[in-house]
Amino acid sequence: MKLVSYKSRQDPGNLRVGWIVNEKVYDIQEAYRQLLIYKQEKDLANLIDTILPADPNEFFSIGKRAIDRATEAYNYIMVSDSHFHFFHQEDLYLANPISNPSKIICVGKNYADHVAEMKGDLPEFPVLFAKFNNALIGPEDIIEKSPATDKLDYEVELAVVIGNEASHVSKDEALDHVAGYTIGNDISARDLQKRTPQWLQGKTLDRSTPIGPWIVTPDEIADPSSLAVRSYVNGEERQSSNTSHLIFDVPYLIEFISNLITLKPGDIILTGTPDGVGFAMDPPQFLQDGDVVAMEIEAIGQMENTVKEMKE
Repeated sequence: MKLVSYKSRQDPGNLRVGWIVNEKVYDIQEAYRQLLIYKQEKDLANLIDTILPADPNEFFSIGKRAIDRATEAYNYIMVSDSHFHFFHQEDLYLANPISNPSKIICVGKNYADHVAEMKGDLPEFPVLFAKFNNALIGPEDIIEKSPATDKLDYEVELAVVIGNEASHVSKDEALDHVAGYTIGNDISARDLQKRTPQWLQGKTLDRSTPIGPWIVTPDEIADPSSLAVRSYVNGEERQSSNTSHLIFDVPYLIEFISNLITLKPGDIILTGTPDGVGFAMDPPQFLQDGDVVAMEIEAIGQMENTVKEMKE
């Protein structure tokens, strides 16, 4: 499934979680309620807000249990002859699919070619840093270019969403703890990032980091270690690589991080970016007001955002 966070453009209310198929969006909570009624479990159907929340953040905080129920509803609605109501994507606003994770853990220097273009040394261990929720935006939102930076850069990254609590897990069991995969654009203010040894200030500016356009569940991506990744600025291809080139792959990262930090359902891991960033071009090419930045990952799709310069 491709899980989205959505609300109506005409009558915006609270965000709800759904799945999207061929530009049609189906509400997960209502679909599961209909399934319970079909199974003659009306008492459970009346408790639907507790069993399967409509709010995307609450949904992902439940983890794999919520996704399993969503899968049941998906199979019932899509496989049966049910004429279940759907929304056309064009009538909806798609938000960041998970806007309030307890942790956003980022991995730097995780493609050898990117390490080389940044004139760094290959890491012996994963290079970890954090983002905060203030930075997150959705697939239809603008990237805010803060007046604090003149060197705003793009980074396409595979993002991993945790589905089950993970503490001291092994590589072999790591993928069992994944809720799904999405695209992240790890927007970086290079001038702020590089003025101190710690990168944080250049990595978590307000409303700078798009996530989306949806979360793809593991049944559609059995192996996250062989996905093409690309980025474009104003239609020009800037990055082109494959997650097979990750120095530390997804199972290793989950093992490594979970042996330091307990990962909770809904946590996000941004796995690193390949070469081709604007900072390393000759001359450097930083993002400007009006630039359109597209991120693309195989089996997930494409996310496109426009940069807007913010005034003092």
